[in-house]
Amino acid sequence: MGTPMRSSLIDPAAIPPPDLGGKVRNWRDFPYWLLGMAAIFGWIGYLIYTQSRYERPYEVIREGLSTTIYATAYAFAFALILGLIAALGRISRNVVARNIATFYIEFIRGVPMLVLIFTIAYAVVPPAADLLGFDNSSVTFFWRAVIALALIYGAYLAEVFRAGIESVPRGQVEAGRSLGMSHFQTLTRITIPQAIRTVTPAVGNDLIAMLKDTSLISVLGVREMTRRGNSYAAQSFEYRPTYVVLTMFYLALTLALSLLLSWYRRRLGVESRG
Repeated sequence: MGTPMRSSLIDPAAIPPPDLGGKVRNWRDFPYWLLGMAAIFGWIGYLIYTQSRYERPYEVIREGLSTTIYATAYAFAFALILGLIAALGRISRNVVARNIATFYIEFIRGVPMLVLIFTIAYAVVPPAADLLGFDNSSVTFFWRAVIALALIYGAYLAEVFRAGIESVPRGQVEAGRSLGMSHFQTLTRITIPQAIRTVTPAVGNDLIAMLKDTSLISVLGVREMTRRGNSYAAQSFEYRPTYVVLTMFYLALTLALSLLLSWYRRRLGVESRG
């Protein structure tokens, strides 16, 4: 007998259903929360534009914006370097390096941040400056605050980097070694580039957290936004408008960073799929 004929009927189950929910998904995915944020910014902006009791704290706090941004940028740059070094020390086979890195990470993570800021600024930086031959007066409280934030967040970033490095498949590392790469070449060309892609979301979250935690350096007298806002509110007794405006500044900064990091994560996702 000949080959049996295939049925000319089409299995209805094999037909994909029509995409009738595209518009629904688009509406569901719309960031309605941004409309709420825009409404808040619009209302506060209106108050600043129309009422002098909101305009004055706005002008005062705005003068500390650059200090907040510079403190965040410098401290985070140093924290990235310190965190990567501590992470490599934590996973090192060298007993001394591993224990020093572990001691640093566990010590920082075990003490409240505000206490550490005071301790580093008043008990660590002055003797360290003397040891290095610097005059204590030349180390301003701005740089003491930067050093404190860098040391604190370096410990937290070390754990992020360590997790990222250990997430790289062992087979890729062994493949690099089989090609004749040294341990350092394998680390810099294979392990760290992949780990950076993995830890980008967590590193971005730490950047936003550090930006918010710069408000704590006001206790050292650094005239960033929070310090200027506190001083103005104490002198004018205009507490409500001052702290409403201060909240707006921090919310605007963190929201801008969050949106930028979300775009960067999507970009990384597209590149990895390509």
